[in-house]
Amino acid sequence: MGIDDLTPEFSPSAQTSGSNLAAIVAGLRHSREVTHKIRHQGHVRELPCRATLTQIRDGLLAALFPSHYGCSNLTDETIDYYVGHTLSRTLGALTEQVRRGLLLLEPENRARFEEADCAACDIVRDFAAQLPAIRTALVNDLKAAYRGDPAATSLAEVLLCYPGMRAVIHYRIAHALTKLGAPLVPRMLASISQTETAIDIHPDAEIGPHFFIDHGVGVVIGQTAIIGENVRLYQHVTLGAKRFAEDETGALVKGEPRHPIIEDNVVIYAGATILGRVTVGKGSVIGGNVWLTRSVPPGSFVSQAQNRLAEEE
Repeated sequence: MGIDDLTPEFSPSAQTSGSNLAAIVAGLRHSREVTHKIRHQGHVRELPCRATLTQIRDGLLAALFPSHYGCSNLTDETIDYYVGHTLSRTLGALTEQVRRGLLLLEPENRARFEEADCAACDIVRDFAAQLPAIRTALVNDLKAAYRGDPAATSLAEVLLCYPGMRAVIHYRIAHALTKLGAPLVPRMLASISQTETAIDIHPDAEIGPHFFIDHGVGVVIGQTAIIGENVRLYQHVTLGAKRFAEDETGALVKGEPRHPIIEDNVVIYAGATILGRVTVGKGSVIGGNVWLTRSVPPGSFVSQAQNRLAEEE
């Protein structure tokens, strides 16, 4: 549906409403340009587009897993052509979105990009070079999900049907872009994933290989969280912050390590909430609905009752 499709047919009531249109537009302009102006540095109008990024996401999925997310009737003779064509179109569009994101950097943070004639081209070129490694990581995540869920009947089922797997795909793509210095675009990709899967993973989080989110709805992984290898989370797990540091003016300090460190081979069951810069030791199991704000050593098993006693001691 286009904007023309929203235009009402002429009627006396529509005409009456239309007579106020100029005043409404003027009021919105005054808010936008004078009283409540929020454009970056007062002038940046070019912003990354969510709809375009959704299409770019679809193109990247099709390039990474062409038979699953691309075209179902590809052959050995056509698949490379399809991937190449899809990548050429998708990476070109991604370059423009990254360019728009770079406009939002503060002047002091833009200096290193201004040395290149086309910083966005450099970022996307380096990102494209990582796609084989990203696919390798995703296949390892896919295998971990298949091994970790007795209900999974095939790798294809996990890839096509599991929201946790889809969220991890978005994360791996967004994380690579954020590490290369692309602003805003990774966060928008994470937001698109959250809308579709109800799983919120900040692209700055560090997540090791063989990662599996089972069921997944309500999972939150904060910006500075660090997750090791072969970690499994269930639905409604939160890896969040306990408190936020403030500077001398009372403003929140950005980027301080404030989220948990989850070491290798940890399982965290449904509803568990782990807050603050605490460490969950290697091989630990955190039971369902546990509220944890302290570190636990390797090999721990923490249940609600055990945790309550430990907190009281």
